[in-house]
Amino acid sequence: MAAAHDKSPPASVPADQGIVKDEKGDAMSGEMRESLVEATSDNQLFRHLGNRQIQLIAVGGSIGTALFVSIGGGLAKGGPGSLLIGYTIYAIMVGFVNNSIAEMVTYMPISGSFIRMAGRWVDEALGFMAGWNFFLYEACLIPFEISAINLVLGFWRDDIPPAAICVGCIVLYAIINILAVQYFGEAEFWLSTGKILLICILYMFTLVTMCGGNPQHDAFGFRYWSNPGSFAEYIGEGALGRFQGFLGATFSAGFTVVGPEYLAMVAGEAERPRTYLKNGFKTVYWRFAVFFIGGALCVGIILPYNDSTLQNADTGTANGSPYVIAMQNLGVGVLPHIVNALMVTSIFSAGNAYTYCAMRSLYGLACDGQAPSIFKKTLKNGIPVYAFALVMVFPFLSFLQVSNNTAQVVTWLATLTQGSQMINYIVMCLTYIFFYNATKAQGIDRRTLPYFGYFQPYSAYIGLAWMIVIEGTFGYTVFLPGRWNVGDFFSYYTMALVAFCTYTGWKIYRRTRFVPAAQADLVWDKPAIDAYEASYTDPPTRFRDEMKSMFLGKRRKQNYMGEDPN
Repeated sequence: MAAAHDKSPPASVPADQGIVKDEKGDAMSGEMRESLVEATSDNQLFRHLGNRQIQLIAVGGSIGTALFVSIGGGLAKGGPGSLLIGYTIYAIMVGFVNNSIAEMVTYMPISGSFIRMAGRWVDEALGFMAGWNFFLYEACLIPFEISAINLVLGFWRDDIPPAAICVGCIVLYAIINILAVQYFGEAEFWLSTGKILLICILYMFTLVTMCGGNPQHDAFGFRYWSNPGSFAEYIGEGALGRFQGFLGATFSAGFTVVGPEYLAMVAGEAERPRTYLKNGFKTVYWRFAVFFIGGALCVGIILPYNDSTLQNADTGTANGSPYVIAMQNLGVGVLPHIVNALMVTSIFSAGNAYTYCAMRSLYGLACDGQAPSIFKKTLKNGIPVYAFALVMVFPFLSFLQVSNNTAQVVTWLATLTQGSQMINYIVMCLTYIFFYNATKAQGIDRRTLPYFGYFQPYSAYIGLAWMIVIEGTFGYTVFLPGRWNVGDFFSYYTMALVAFCTYTGWKIYRRTRFVPAAQADLVWDKPAIDAYEASYTDPPTRFRDEMKSMFLGKRRKQNYMGEDPN
């Protein structure tokens, strides 16, 4: 396995191939890098996502409806104390997952990411199940976000035709995702910037108003933590009711606290992936602390859990956003309209990211022979065109709003996909455990890898156990006396049943076996990736340097697309 550690290009690639000395060197080396990857792997995607795009995708790619709106449902069920504790615990657990996936993805940054790793390092049947679970999860979230946009627009007027919004979103998603990947990256860069701006506005609103800077001149501070209280009762009463409230708040975090999977899915199209993806994964930890744990704290400060308007929080409406409710309660003008406008762009961005990830997961399945090979076909700009065509069918589910209650459609889709998300994390942790055992069996020093995950394999085991428990219990309410409902049961556990059927079905059909640690293919596409990384002669560009060159007009020798800037 010495070849797995060799930092030099493979023998088929001359050592000086990545050094081009003529005046068109940048453009030539950009073409060479793509050919180096394509010559030794089946990846037909182009590495055109630069550092600033990857960092903003890492920061804002997973922030959508849940953080600004649905989080209010957790507050109503559990109260501010339960919400903060639940979000903190869940963020730590997803941080353990991130610690695992980051090490694998930076070592082997391939298209399909953890989906293909599960099939290559654990069991082919697990890769099949993981791929189709992730594809359905992402694809079903697209109509969820479109439906949420319709509801948020209802903040201004309720006579906007839902069908018109559906058509508009579908067309925009299609245009952004059929163009070359750098246009997707550029769109996500600006949309994610809007998300960060929105979060900053909401946090400043919380700080200023709690200190008395509001029309009522009421310095309410942490008043709502004592009146009505820090812990709400949900379903039951007394200590049992408060515990069920804590569970409700924690389960709401399962739909909100996400992120590592979106960063992992851009691995096959990231420029200098072992540097830029590593930096992106490192931002996940502080992002969880600032955005999700901070968001849970702010929501518990500005609004009491028994506010009657919070009943809209689970529907995704702007009126159900705890921030908008607090602004209206305090008599703040104009700001609710600004927040609502930024909320629309945030939700649109999330749907755009889901479209991208669904296309790449289907492409990854096709690369491993677990989906029809037609989905491997790409346009000249590297877009998997037939995967794109299938994914764009799912947004039409948003037209269910036309004949059904829009809020009900949003609730169906949110509940359906939440179970699928936890299955993704289960697969990531399980795959890492097999990866860890393979590195030990094959004598690979993990400290030589681009990203070294501390507290391993314990963090993977803890994350795995936590996600299994949450997956099995987050729909427990349907089993309580008098609360059984067949529709609710299937909304909670449909994806778990689908995962079981796809795994066992493929295992029986292909008679697959678990991969022994000593036989796991840890070389795989590594020679091609090593050659690609070795072709760079300039040091990686820092995020702040790219931002300076963008806003101050300074040109770099090589821009984020690897092309000649001249």
